[in-house]
Amino acid sequence: MKVIEKINQSKSTLFSFELLPPLKGQNASKLYHTIEELLEFDPQYINLTTHRDEIEYKELSKGVFQKHTVRKRPGTVAIAAAIQHKFGVPVVPHVLCAGYSKEETENMLLDLHFLGIKNILALRGDSLRTENLFKPQEDGHKYAVDLVHQINDIRQGKYLDPDLKNKTPLDFCIGVAGYPEKHFEAPNLNFDLENVKRKVEAGADYIVTQMFFDNQKYFDFVDKCRAAGITVPIIPGLKPLSKKIHFSLIPRIFSLDLPEVLSKELQACKTDKDALQVGTEWAIYQAKELIEKKVPSLHLYTYGLADNTKEILRTLF
Repeated sequence: MKVIEKINQSKSTLFSFELLPPLKGQNASKLYHTIEELLEFDPQYINLTTHRDEIEYKELSKGVFQKHTVRKRPGTVAIAAAIQHKFGVPVVPHVLCAGYSKEETENMLLDLHFLGIKNILALRGDSLRTENLFKPQEDGHKYAVDLVHQINDIRQGKYLDPDLKNKTPLDFCIGVAGYPEKHFEAPNLNFDLENVKRKVEAGADYIVTQMFFDNQKYFDFVDKCRAAGITVPIIPGLKPLSKKIHFSLIPRIFSLDLPEVLSKELQACKTDKDALQVGTEWAIYQAKELIEKKVPSLHLYTYGLADNTKEILRTLF
């Protein structure tokens, strides 16, 4: 079933969470265990991240290094299909511009279609660590809106090769990202909002937000979207903080603010256990208010941590 159908048919706030594929060389047992731990709360869909190739340099001898390309978390398509088959919950794999050509994207979409996956989240993806600015793959997409256009084309049976015979439309639900505190590369929030609108006009069915820790940022973002003519559902994404280092790491990596109250509580934490409790309580506080405001769904960036997520969900559902 499509995410947008679940949202439109539900009379209450849904719940979903996000996971990472296992590292190369590891099996999926830990991933499956996390899902099993959260099934009792009836997640309506599960997001699965996709990871591009990374560049590493290995020292061969003194002063000599060899460039090495590695994908540390391969197998998103296969793992997504395995999860959906094993647990019967729709899976939303991430489809990226970063590291993929248009042809590779089309082939990935075909694989997902054949495996019965109808939901995808279309994202630009991150730059390589060695790049100051994002560089698309050769013959790849530079912006997420272009990726959405390609996916929407294939929904209408338009493939890259115009000479293909008996072209089958692929029936996907498309989610895209939104940034309540703007994407870190955008010059201002209004510019970023126009990018979101273009993605919706290109065919996106819903928006899921980057994490935020001040609900007013989300409410203001929704108001701005509606004023701009964006009518699709906007799903808030929440990240339960779990470590002391998140006090400084999260704002820097994701270019967002922590509320003063939360900052002071995290700064006062002496151990990661203390920080985990603060993060869990804050996520519960955020989620309760969002549910009271009847948001369509709550999306939790769990990244494989089930214990604090379970504590949050027991309180909410």
